[in-house]
Amino acid sequence: MEKIRWGILGTAGIAKEQTIPGMRMAKNCELYAIAGRSLEKAEQFRDEFHFQKAYGSYDELLEDPEVEAVYIPLPNNLHKEWVLKAAACKKHVLCEKPASGSAADTKEMIQACDAAGVIFMEAFAYLHSPVMKELKKQIDNGLIGNVNMIESVFFTPGYEDDIRIRRDTLGGSVYDLGCYTISFASSLFGSVPLSGQAVSHFTGEKIDDLTTGYLMYPGGRRAVFSCGMFPYQRGDRSFIYGDRGILEVPVRFNAEGKQKWYLVQDEKRTEFCVDAPQNYMLEVEQLGACILNGEAPLVSHEFSIGVAEAMDMVLSSCGYGE
Repeated sequence: MEKIRWGILGTAGIAKEQTIPGMRMAKNCELYAIAGRSLEKAEQFRDEFHFQKAYGSYDELLEDPEVEAVYIPLPNNLHKEWVLKAAACKKHVLCEKPASGSAADTKEMIQACDAAGVIFMEAFAYLHSPVMKELKKQIDNGLIGNVNMIESVFFTPGYEDDIRIRRDTLGGSVYDLGCYTISFASSLFGSVPLSGQAVSHFTGEKIDDLTTGYLMYPGGRRAVFSCGMFPYQRGDRSFIYGDRGILEVPVRFNAEGKQKWYLVQDEKRTEFCVDAPQNYMLEVEQLGACILNGEAPLVSHEFSIGVAEAMDMVLSSCGYGE
C-alpha cells in the first residue's frame, strides 16, 4: 500500500500518548520526521518511535522535500502560524483541535491551504469513531423520533503547570473541552448553532475552569453543555433527547475498545455496542485517503468554521476576552 510520509511539528503529550501510537497503526502512514524545540528532544522521539529523521526546529522539517503531510499538536496559540507556514511549503495539514483561537483565524488557515493546493483537516479524532457513525445513523433513521435537544458534559482532572491552564496559550475549558461538546451536538444535528450563550468561572490565570453553555440550532433544536477542569476523575457523558426516546451515551470522547450506549423508552432499556478502533489511527488513515484517493475530509472546512464560530459566541458571552 502506498504511504504518506508524515512529519510532526512538536513533541507534545498528545502526540506521544495518542497520535503517534495511532499513526504507527495506520496502514497508509510512514513516520518520517519529528521536530522539537530542541534537537535532543526530537532525537528522543525519533529513537523511541522509529522516525527516520529528527530536526531541532519546525522550519527545518517543513523545508524537507520528502515530508508530504504534517501533524500539528502545538499549543492553540501557535496553530495558525504553523499551518500557514506548512501551507507555504506545500504540506498537507492535520491540525489539533481547536484549529485556532477564532473563526477568523480558522478561515484564514483554510484559505491558505486551499490556495496552496493542500488538504487541511482539524483533528477531531473522535468524530471518526464508529460510535459517532452509529449514533448518527440511529438518529437519521428515526430511532428516537425527532431529536430536539442534546446534553453533554466533559470534565477532566485539574492541571498544574500546563499549557491548558495558561491564558497566553489559549487555555481554558472551552478551548480544551468545549470544542468537543459543541462539535458533538453539531455533528449529530448536521448543522452549526445559530446562537450561543455561556457562563463561566475564571481562575486567577484568567482562564475558565468551568463553563456551562446553551446553543440554539436551526429548527428550534437546542444543545446544553458543561465543561470543566477539576481535581477529580475524568467524566464524559451525553444524552440525546427525541420525542420517542432518549439515547444515553456514557462513552468517553476518543475511547477505544468495546463501547456501549443505551436507548431509554419509558421503563425499557436497550443496549447497543460497537468495537471502536484507536481513533487517532482512523483520522490519520482518513487524511491519507484524502491525499492518495481523493476522499473528502470527514471533518469538513465548513464544519470547522461553524464550530469555531460557535466557540466565538460562547467565549464572547462568558467574558473570556475581557
